[in-house]
Amino acid sequence: MKNELLVKMVEEFALNVVKPRAREIDETESFPLDTVKEMAKYGLMGLPFSTEFNGVGADTKAYIDTIRIISKYCATTGTILSAHTSLCSHPINQYGTVPQKEKYLTKLNTGEYLGAFGLTEAGAGTDASRQQTKAVDCGDYYEITGSKIFITNAGYADVYIIFAMTNAELGLKGISAFIIEKDLKGFTIGPKEKKMGIRGSSTCELIFDKVQIPKTQLLGKVGEGFKIAMTTLDGGRIGIAAQAQGIAESAFEKAVSYVKTRTQFGKPIAAFQHTQFVIADLKTQIEAGRLLLYKAVEDKDNNLSYTESAAMAKLFCSRLAVEVADSAIQLMGGYGYIRDYEVERYLRDAKITEIYEGTSEVQRMVIAGKVLRS
Repeated sequence: MKNELLVKMVEEFALNVVKPRAREIDETESFPLDTVKEMAKYGLMGLPFSTEFNGVGADTKAYIDTIRIISKYCATTGTILSAHTSLCSHPINQYGTVPQKEKYLTKLNTGEYLGAFGLTEAGAGTDASRQQTKAVDCGDYYEITGSKIFITNAGYADVYIIFAMTNAELGLKGISAFIIEKDLKGFTIGPKEKKMGIRGSSTCELIFDKVQIPKTQLLGKVGEGFKIAMTTLDGGRIGIAAQAQGIAESAFEKAVSYVKTRTQFGKPIAAFQHTQFVIADLKTQIEAGRLLLYKAVEDKDNNLSYTESAAMAKLFCSRLAVEVADSAIQLMGGYGYIRDYEVERYLRDAKITEIYEGTSEVQRMVIAGKVLRS
């Protein structure tokens, strides 16, 4: 399917299926499982992967545009799709064996399975070397003990990419990656976290109590976990930038519509120069964000290093989403603060894009590191 047709289909899907449920999902903090099933029917769960493994075979831009458009109408739904595709399916696609792809990727791509990713721990956020989850080699199998926090799609996912220490003495080089299935003995899910935004997304703790998995569940080689995690997050950051871009676009459109119709002192507030300047600045920043986003996409599709461009896109677009949503509320005054007008939800949803998959501070560290090492 050509990109133009795919984007048009996604826009229609987002308007007809995603948008009508967005407010309810936020209010009730309910996981939109029915929407996820609809995304699977439309082929959206395996967009950037080969048809050999039941994927669609679309390029990165088509996938990123899908995240942007869906997030424009419901950031919760965009988060679910991004975590599934970028954080679970992608590392299996890139590092998995053929049997692992046949067993897991084929079902992730059709939406029969939902995916998740577990790296963060209570004492190991930015500093992954402080991982306490351990995978002990027991001959024919690994025994995993520990926990992960803030895991998107937890409780609904069928497959989890988990990182654990196989040799703590080696620090980052002692981390390995594993494919974990739900319902294993000793694997439990903690309560759903109550969050400021993306409230329908299920975010929980994962608890491993001597969970035994066969060695065929090792993803990549022993000790490659940190590399797998970092390359996975590079791609994931493009997805979060797309999510943030979609939120910004939606908030902007709401603000523009409002200022054109809201009358004060006998004329629409769009006629006031201050309003015009705010709108002009926001429009310029949104276009700049889109260019940074597509630069990262282009780098990835051309097999160029995209660590820096992904970090810049996420840093800029996440800050953009917060600023545009905040400005939209200010332009709409008291109405902007009311839930019925939705922009307050955009601000709550936007904030997390500055935090997950690497905080803005981490993105600055990545960018500065690339610049100063060159």
